[in-house]
Amino acid sequence: MAEAVIDARGQQCPIPVVKANKALSEMKEPGTLKVHVDNETAVANLLKLAASKGLQAKSHMKEENHYIVEIEGNGGEGASAEAAGQECGLGAGISGDTIAVISSDRMGEGNDELGKVLMKGFIYALSQLEKLPETILFYNGGATITCEGSESLADLKSMEEQGVKIFTCGTCLDYYGLKEKLAVGTVTNMYAIVEAMASAGRVIRP
Repeated sequence: MAEAVIDARGQQCPIPVVKANKALSEMKEPGTLKVHVDNETAVANLLKLAASKGLQAKSHMKEENHYIVEIEGNGGEGASAEAAGQECGLGAGISGDTIAVISSDRMGEGNDELGKVLMKGFIYALSQLEKLPETILFYNGGATITCEGSESLADLKSMEEQGVKIFTCGTCLDYYGLKEKLAVGTVTNMYAIVEAMASAGRVIRP
């Protein structure tokens, strides 16, 4: 029996679920996947993932803020990245001439620190979809995400390498003094942004 271990402590949803899904799909023979997480939400999402695949799973708390979820894999039963994302309530994947529009460096309203964590998770989840958006547009506060120092650069560069077009508003880069620090994609203008949004089949916003 094979055994695989993932330490996903400190990582926000959907990262633990996506990593677990990938590990299960890579199992060549029956075995146990042990996923270490630090919150009950991640535990619940991992148990849902196992249930969606018809796999046996159990969890226990090793110590405070340290849980272990054990999933009995049959070997090679990976679901799509979209399905894994749905275990965190992300909904269906995107396809066709869909574009993503990001106008802030944080997601939602309330706590700013939480908002930045959520935005990082959103971009990571976007990068894990089997059908990526054709274009991602960044403007206003979202312009900082494509610049040096952004924690999402690796995910954005990965999508760019797969053909996703990434554009950042030049006026916004100038306003924030970041034009020389653009690290992924290219500069665009407001007319091009409006044109892209008007012609898109679907526009998604975090």
